[in-house]
Amino acid sequence: MINSPYTRWEGDDLHGRHPVLTPVWVRLDWIYVRVRGAPVHTIAHGLDMTGEVHGFLYGWWPTVKGNWLGVVNFAIPYADGRRDKLEVHDQLVPDYALRKRE
Repeated sequence: MINSPYTRWEGDDLHGRHPVLTPVWVRLDWIYVRVRGAPVHTIAHGLDMTGEVHGFLYGWWPTVKGNWLGVVNFAIPYADGRRDKLEVHDQLVPDYALRKRE
């Protein structure tokens, strides 16, 4: 787990500490951008990097140019519709690709 300077914690040393999780939407096609003009090769069993998926934000990192990266856990679906998803943890996601989930 990435412990960012802006991670908020719950609990105590006696009962255990864990980060505060904020439910968010992660816009996959805003963080995994295809190169303009690159040829498309459809792979039916590949990862579906379009749309939004549920995620959990638990920290922030500033960049040298003033942008913000959220520390997020989320799952990426497969294009073939299988139930399993690729679970990714501790991903740095630009703030513009995150939206708070109500």
